[in-house]
Amino acid sequence: MKVIVLGGGVIGVTTAYFLAEAGHEVTVYDRQPGAALETSFANAGEVSPGYASPWAGPGIPVKAIKWLLMKYGPLVVRPAFDPHMWTWLLKMLRNCTAERYALNKSRMVPLAEYSRDTLKALREATGITYDERAKGTLQLFRKQKQLDGTGGDVEVLKKYGVPYEILDRDGCVAAEPALAAVRDKFVGGLRLPGDETGDCKMFTDKLAELCVARGVTFEYGSTIRRIVRNRNRLTNVLTDHGWRSADAFVMAMGSYSAQFMRSLGRPIPVYPVKGYSITVPITDAEAAPVSTVMDETYKVAITRLGDRIRVGGTAEISGYDLRLHESRRRTLEHSVGDLFPGGGDLKAASFWCGLRPMTPDGPPLVGLSEVANLYLNTGHGTLGWTMACGSAKVLADIMSNRVPEINARDLSPERYLKPI
Repeated sequence: MKVIVLGGGVIGVTTAYFLAEAGHEVTVYDRQPGAALETSFANAGEVSPGYASPWAGPGIPVKAIKWLLMKYGPLVVRPAFDPHMWTWLLKMLRNCTAERYALNKSRMVPLAEYSRDTLKALREATGITYDERAKGTLQLFRKQKQLDGTGGDVEVLKKYGVPYEILDRDGCVAAEPALAAVRDKFVGGLRLPGDETGDCKMFTDKLAELCVARGVTFEYGSTIRRIVRNRNRLTNVLTDHGWRSADAFVMAMGSYSAQFMRSLGRPIPVYPVKGYSITVPITDAEAAPVSTVMDETYKVAITRLGDRIRVGGTAEISGYDLRLHESRRRTLEHSVGDLFPGGGDLKAASFWCGLRPMTPDGPPLVGLSEVANLYLNTGHGTLGWTMACGSAKVLADIMSNRVPEINARDLSPERYLKPI
C-alpha cells in the first residue's frame, strides 16, 4: 500500500521502518525540521518493560492528594475549563481499582517485553547505536512501606516471566556503586535486570536514516492543516506542501492525535500529561549512575546516557501548555543531587519538557480506528520509547494482513467503544 504516517517522533519513525520492511511505500510528515524534536527529544531514556505499569491503580487518588502537597511532589494539576481534561481524569479514576490495574498491567507488560526484544533484533540486524546500555533498572525505595508494597507488581512480573530481584541496601549498592555514598537514604530496591537505556532522539535520527535507505520519504517542516474524510475513509490530507493522498494513514502524532481525531468526529481518550527532564553533563563517572535508578518517592528516573545523566519525571496536567516551570526543575535537581551528589554539573544542565500522550487505562492505542483506513499508534504515555519498536511491528503486521507475534487485541481502540 501507499501509506502516510502522520508524526515523526519515535513512534512514527519506527512505524515507517517496519512498514517499509513489509514492502509498503511510506511517507512521513512532521511539522518540525527533523525527527524526534517534540516528546521524543529528551525523555528519561528508559527502555523498561519490567516497569511497564498503568498510572491508574488502587490508592492513587489518596496518593495524588499527598503528591500535590509535597514540596518536591511528582504531580501537578493546573485546572482549566477543559471538558476533555475532566472527562479523561474521570475515566482514569474509574481505572483505579485492583482488578483494572492488574488487567491493564497484564496488557502492557507483554507489549513492552516484545518491544524490547524487537529493539534488540533491530540492533543486531542494523548495527544501530544510540548510547545504549543493557544494565537493568533499579527502582529505589526510601521507605520500608514502599518496599513492602511491591507484592502486586511482583506477581505480574512472575506471571509473565520477567526477571526481577528484591534487593537490600547492599544489593542496591552492588548494582549501582555510586549509591554507597548515600546508603542511609534508602532501604532497598526492586531491580529489573532485563531493562535497557538509550538516547531516544539519537535512535530515532539514525533509524530515520535507515528508513530513507529503504525508500521512505520524509517531509519535515510540513504541518498537517486539514484531514479530509469521505464517508468513513480518509481521502487526503492538506500539508504545508500541498494535498497528499494514500491508501492508508497512520496517526502517530502523540498527544495531538486526539485533536485530529476529534476533528474527524472519532474522538479517542488520549490526553497530554507534561513531563520534564534535565540533561546533566557528567563530572565524575564513578559518582554517576551505571544505568537507570527510579527514585520511587519523587517518581523521578535518573539515567546514564553516555557522558550525560538524563533526569526525567513529573506528571503535570495542564493541557497543551509547554511552558517550563522552574519548580519542576528543582524537583529533578533535588532527586539526582540527593542520590548522586557530585556525579554531574547541575549548573550546566539543560531543561526540557514534552507532552506524553496518556490513555486513562495505561495501554496505548495500536490498531485500526473507527475510520476504515486510518490506523492509530498513540497513547503510550511515559512508555513511548519502551514500546515503540513493538507497537510499530504489531501495527505493520496488522496493516499487512499478518497475525502479530503477540496478542494485540486488547491494544485495539475497540476497547474504548464500550464504557469502562
